[in-house]
Amino acid sequence: MVLSPRLARRLRSTRSWIALGVLAPLGMLVVSGLMLLDLRRDAWDKAEQTSRNLLQVIERDIARNVEVIDLTLQAVQDNLRTPGLAQLDPALRQLVLFDRAATARDLGVMFVLDENGDVVEDLGVSPPRKGNFADRDYFQAHKANRHLGLYVGQPVVSRLTGERMINFSRRIDKPDGSFGGLVLGSLKLTYFGRLFERIGLGHDGAINLYLRDGTRITRHPYLEADVGVNIAGAATFERFVREGSGTFVETSVRDGVQRLYTFTRVGDLPLLLNVALAVDEVEAGWRAKAAVISAVVLVLCGLTVSLSLLFGRELRRRERLQAELARLSLTDALTGLANRRRFEETFERAREGARRTGRPLSLLLVDADHFKRFNDRYGHPVGDEVLRGLARCLSESVHRPDDLVARVGGEEFAMLLPDTDGEGAARIAAKVHETVAALGVASAGIGAGAVTVSVGLASRYGTGDGAEDLYRDADAALYEAKAGGRNRTRCAPGSDERHVADVSALRLVVS
Repeated sequence: MVLSPRLARRLRSTRSWIALGVLAPLGMLVVSGLMLLDLRRDAWDKAEQTSRNLLQVIERDIARNVEVIDLTLQAVQDNLRTPGLAQLDPALRQLVLFDRAATARDLGVMFVLDENGDVVEDLGVSPPRKGNFADRDYFQAHKANRHLGLYVGQPVVSRLTGERMINFSRRIDKPDGSFGGLVLGSLKLTYFGRLFERIGLGHDGAINLYLRDGTRITRHPYLEADVGVNIAGAATFERFVREGSGTFVETSVRDGVQRLYTFTRVGDLPLLLNVALAVDEVEAGWRAKAAVISAVVLVLCGLTVSLSLLFGRELRRRERLQAELARLSLTDALTGLANRRRFEETFERAREGARRTGRPLSLLLVDADHFKRFNDRYGHPVGDEVLRGLARCLSESVHRPDDLVARVGGEEFAMLLPDTDGEGAARIAAKVHETVAALGVASAGIGAGAVTVSVGLASRYGTGDGAEDLYRDADAALYEAKAGGRNRTRCAPGSDERHVADVSALRLVVS
């Protein structure tokens, strides 16, 4: 696959790799965040499903037990209509009345009350225990309304056994339809305790059973103070009544704990059951996993970003080093000018440009006169200082960005002048002589005028010759300048003769 140049440049860019090294961890964080949100949703789905399953099991168990008690009450109602029942011996009458009575571990009292609220028949003993229950809510309710059917009473403490229980009752009518008492069966609250305690709900989980009027029948974990409390005005209970069944999250009015409530009605009874799981416990497992996953991802992302930044810094350092090496490979170490390699590369491009455009191209070759004498007399350090001074003089003689000054040999320099004709090159040569005339090395006692140069000039319009031809012409002109007495400029034959008739008039003589 062929990459576009722009994409290829971006792939080679240090900044692109650093950006990728930073964006990749950010992508990891986003993906991890989405995964954690999905895990959280799974935890909630699991909690909701678990709550519904528990609720269903509990609701069915309670409904079945209440149904058994109700069937027993209806059987007693039927047996009360048995002919000759009143004439039977009390013990036998008890057997006849309660022949279909359910016997269970948590079944409380079961007896028949007359229209005055007195116990007239008792499942537990014969003769029946004495007691009057005319003040109970169930007695008053049946007395006032003959159409109640099964009535579920308030949770009470039994006057006969002293135990907490909930009563279920049905009305007994006389032949004329008037109130004749009721048959009553009760269920101990210990039944609910044993049913609920088998279910693990966590430290702040709870199960509640309410009457439809808001009275709490029992709660798990069991607290005596909670039994009989009415929460009809609470937002949670209002929602229980309004919706009948469902799931929602709300803060408990009892202890301020935020819980997931799953609730339902118990069969056709005026009972509401809910299972409540603390939100903190629903999310506890997820939070532990999220903490571990987040820590690992953050560490990995941090390492990735750090390594990317370090890698980027190393790439930038290597780029700077490579740029510096490239610069040094094209720079003369002593003078700071372009070296011969750079000169040759630039010369070739300039020659091609001149050939393509037809514009002039000029070349000056500059050589320090009698340079060996400076080295022999003053030593190489002073000779190096002279060369650096000459480099400054040549650089000060040109100002255009395309002009190039290079050191091409020991004491030989080249000045490449694109878009410059012979006349312009001659002016620059004159500027070189003028600038060099002021050069001195004070530390060695070399005064102005002691250092001179010879210049060879070659100039062409749209040359088609090889680069070496122009260079050879300038070198030949330089040789003539040295042979002619030095400290002067000579123009190569045929060098833009339309503009340079006599360059020798520009020569300077050392005073």
